[in-house]
Amino acid sequence: MSNLSAEQLTIGYEERIIVQDLNLQFKPGNITAIIGPNGCGKSTILKTMARLHPASSGTVYLDGKMIHQTPTKEIAKKLAILPQTPEAPSGLTVHELVSYGRTPHQSGFSRLQEHDREVIDWALEVTGLTELQHQAVDTLSGGQRQRAWIAMAISQETGLLLLDEPTTYLDLAHQLEVLQLLEKLNREEGRTIIMVIHDLNQASRFAHELVAVKRGRIVHQGAASEVMKESILKEVFNIETTIVTDPRTSKPAMISYDLIKDGV
Repeated sequence: MSNLSAEQLTIGYEERIIVQDLNLQFKPGNITAIIGPNGCGKSTILKTMARLHPASSGTVYLDGKMIHQTPTKEIAKKLAILPQTPEAPSGLTVHELVSYGRTPHQSGFSRLQEHDREVIDWALEVTGLTELQHQAVDTLSGGQRQRAWIAMAISQETGLLLLDEPTTYLDLAHQLEVLQLLEKLNREEGRTIIMVIHDLNQASRFAHELVAVKRGRIVHQGAASEVMKESILKEVFNIETTIVTDPRTSKPAMISYDLIKDGV
């Protein structure tokens, strides 16, 4: 299993500092959910950990190596990232999209080998897309399209899978469909999954560990039972909450919340 961590990480856009002196260690083999209000730096942290955004200072380590000194192809064999709103060229089929995940394992313009085809078929099967593999990605439903992108990411055969808001724009059924797929990949394939997610109850239900972020710093990191507390959610989101135990999952669940008024 690959290890991903950050030490004294400072991230910004031009003169604006978003994250400062961040120390973060993700546990291999876990599903980790990064939660926090809009603009707190969640997506910026994820992109920087994947080397999609440069750090102003500090270091990201992938398997003990400084990620900014690691060849791109080597990174792509260990880490796959799915951004918020990926777009495929018009008319691209599901099979063609998923096959792009094999690019890090190929040399130059070499054709797909037998193992590549086996992995693509497996990724299509595990995401439930075998029957849709010849259909254009832009004709799929939201949930199907998101599964197609996940299939491409897992076809990279990486131990680490990073996802930025994988349930955005999906209805409740499709959100569950995607999260249950990620849970299955973690359980059956041993993938380490790190995701930015807004729904606190989904984070509590599907993640082994939550990282609560506010203004670019970690407020608390731990199991859902440690993070889904009224005091922590008050500090992170400025809300008063009612937390109960979900009878279906035995995980903490927020059933009600309200804004804290200024001066209260």
